[in-house]
Amino acid sequence: MATLKDLKIRINSVKSTRKITSAMKMVAAAKLRRAQEQAEASRPYAARMNRMIASLAGAATQAGGPKLLSGTGRDDIHLLVVFTADRGLCGGFNSTIIRAARQRVRALRGEGKTVKLFCVGRRGKDALKREFGDIMVGSVQDVTRKGVAFASADELAAQILKMFEGEDFDVCSLLFNRFQSAMTQIITNQQIIPASVPEVEDDSSASESGALYEYEPDEEAILAALLPRNVATQIFTALLESNASEHGARMTAMDNATRNAGDMIDKLTLNYNRARQANITKELIEIISGAEAV
Repeated sequence: MATLKDLKIRINSVKSTRKITSAMKMVAAAKLRRAQEQAEASRPYAARMNRMIASLAGAATQAGGPKLLSGTGRDDIHLLVVFTADRGLCGGFNSTIIRAARQRVRALRGEGKTVKLFCVGRRGKDALKREFGDIMVGSVQDVTRKGVAFASADELAAQILKMFEGEDFDVCSLLFNRFQSAMTQIITNQQIIPASVPEVEDDSSASESGALYEYEPDEEAILAALLPRNVATQIFTALLESNASEHGARMTAMDNATRNAGDMIDKLTLNYNRARQANITKELIEIISGAEAV
């Protein structure tokens, strides 16, 4: 049985841990608000970019279209870009996306495909290189350390586009957590090369207001300039979504840790009081027994 001194040390240790988790919760909550605003603000732009590409793709694909839209004509080699955090203490944020990456790799291999991995974030790299180190072709870290900037997404897109031009892969997909709420993140697998665009039912040259547009230069030339920008835009959106999901998961995890620490302190305090009362009772019995023996 633990002594009073051991219980006191344990109580003080848990109180110190509670202070740390409470502070981390407040920091994550402050960062989450800004990250959530950025993620939600990027969604309309990314969706509008997809609609613009879809409206241009019809006429361009009839003549072959840019390679980023039509692809290489094969789907044998898949590049999977996995977005995780650089730090832990964020609940199941990293473990869920790493598990999904493993399942995706095994599913593609089961279909006879060759898979390559590109990791964004230290946690994903450290976890996946143990099993898939031979197929890991690149990684970047500390991308969101000072906030998510489009320049970081642009650099990452340049690396991926260089690999595509070198015919290192046929299909590229992003695997990331899409932010829904502080407690809920949705694992998303999004193909960016060749560009996955929604089908357009109406006339591709008509806008939502019914106006007709004529493009100068032609659609294929515009797509050739727009598609690389779309790759960077989708990567930037994935970074923002992953960053907001990380802060939300960390805030929830630290809130749970703070509550658990409070419950543990209550239990330890109860045990401490019981042990202290037992010692006092024991000492009183010894005093009374000694007095009666005199």
